[in-house]
Amino acid sequence: MRQRTASASPYEAAIGFARAVRVGDRILVSGTAPVEPDGSSTPGDAAAQATRCFAIIAQAIGELGGRIDDVVRTRMYLTDPADAGAVGQVHGRVMGTARPAATMLVVAALLRPEWRVEIEAEAIVESEA
Repeated sequence: MRQRTASASPYEAAIGFARAVRVGDRILVSGTAPVEPDGSSTPGDAAAQATRCFAIIAQAIGELGGRIDDVVRTRMYLTDPADAGAVGQVHGRVMGTARPAATMLVVAALLRPEWRVEIEAEAIVESEA
């Protein structure tokens, strides 16, 4: 059985993807950019944008029956290597107890030029015994 959830991203319907998909005990969260509920971009620096990305990720995982502590892997895409420390601090604050496998990459650009970070996550929801 496959479950899906959506977010405020204007790209989900246009590109044809779900914010997150759950199959069995696994939840895969698509690349999550700093998008506000009205579809606009989150203003501010990379830390503010990363905080918004993680809020969207946590909400998507929660809607599919998981918790942020269920995350086992993250991927962070940055447009400026100077933002690594700020994004890393947000990651540490949000993911500190889960301590997932993580990758941080610098890319040439993201879909919108004002985006400084985009984050993916994968979670495994432990079945309750």
